[in-house]
Amino acid sequence: MLIREKVNQAIQILKEYEIDCWITFVRESSIMHDPMLDFLIQSDVTWHSAFILTNTGQTYAIVGQMDAQTIEDLGVYDHVLSYVKGIKEQLCQTIKKLNPSKIAVNYSRDSEISDGLTHGMYMTLSEFLSEIGYADRIISAEKVTSSLRARKTSTELARIKKAIHQTMAIIEKAASFIAPGRSEKEIAAFMIAEVEKRGLDFAWEKSHCPAVFTGPETAEAHYRPTERKVERGHILNMDFGVKVKGYCSDIQRTFYVLREEENEPPEEVQKGFETIVTAIEKARQSIRPGVQGLAVDKAARDYITSQGYKEFPHALGHQVGRFAHDGTALLGPAWEKYAQKPFLPLETGMVFTIEPRLKVPKHGIVTIEEMVVVEEDGAEFLAPPQTKLLLIK
Repeated sequence: MLIREKVNQAIQILKEYEIDCWITFVRESSIMHDPMLDFLIQSDVTWHSAFILTNTGQTYAIVGQMDAQTIEDLGVYDHVLSYVKGIKEQLCQTIKKLNPSKIAVNYSRDSEISDGLTHGMYMTLSEFLSEIGYADRIISAEKVTSSLRARKTSTELARIKKAIHQTMAIIEKAASFIAPGRSEKEIAAFMIAEVEKRGLDFAWEKSHCPAVFTGPETAEAHYRPTERKVERGHILNMDFGVKVKGYCSDIQRTFYVLREEENEPPEEVQKGFETIVTAIEKARQSIRPGVQGLAVDKAARDYITSQGYKEFPHALGHQVGRFAHDGTALLGPAWEKYAQKPFLPLETGMVFTIEPRLKVPKHGIVTIEEMVVVEEDGAEFLAPPQTKLLLIK
């Protein structure tokens, strides 16, 4: 069971970082959902709830009485404590019994997936701990939460691979539907129908999953399909992903729509495509545990600019997991908006996209997005990479 896998993994991470305990503190989680909660329980909770893991292996869930049976049924927590009037007494007694010198909680300046504790809940927890003299022991859980999301278990990796398999199959079907005169919206609708037919979920908002862009002067990324029609001489690309059992894929593929007199793409389109393929491979070869994401981004970015193209205006790649954009460490440049993410060392088990892009004037955007997993001696593609431009006749 995935919850047990991740709880056991979290305990080992606490030992590794010499952190005594980790508390995930939530309420009305269907409204305000801590990103870490899905690794700890399979449902939402209503009242103030605390899920406490310790580096000695002890696990506690303190929840409202009517949520207790659902948590008991998981069979994951050694102690499921319930209350009627309020959580404070049970929580404070438990913390005093554990007597931790470091209490990790889910706040972070730099990482959105580690920042699930709302300000109000932080104030509440701090007040509780102040009453027993423990407030000065609170630390950020960012190291714990980042590693727990990053280090994919075999179950997580299997689900991601299934999502990728479905994504690739739908893209392959869409390739036979793309034709001059069809609009971005029509192509997207074809793919959406296929997702729904297979009973899958979308990896991100359905309004732009898939995102389809044809020709020059498009929005290029993070935008919904439009009425723009495919024309001969266009580069067409799509950004698409599905979700299988809570885990996402995120793949981009690039097509070229041949003119009537063409049997192959123009030289400038082919050069752009080959530049992207080479940049992706250079990035993949630079990935290994301990390397900063900054260095991987630089490998691809420097190659693209060396070929005479402008640098792409975003990070090279992000982690993928329960969200299409997941995790803390990033394959990115040292830009303000990325904070410390590009400086974090890569870890075995991380799943990343590699997605550089460049513009070919009068034709459109060339971009490919591959997914790789970080292994002990490098990184491996999770699906066959695109190495040939997909041609539409």
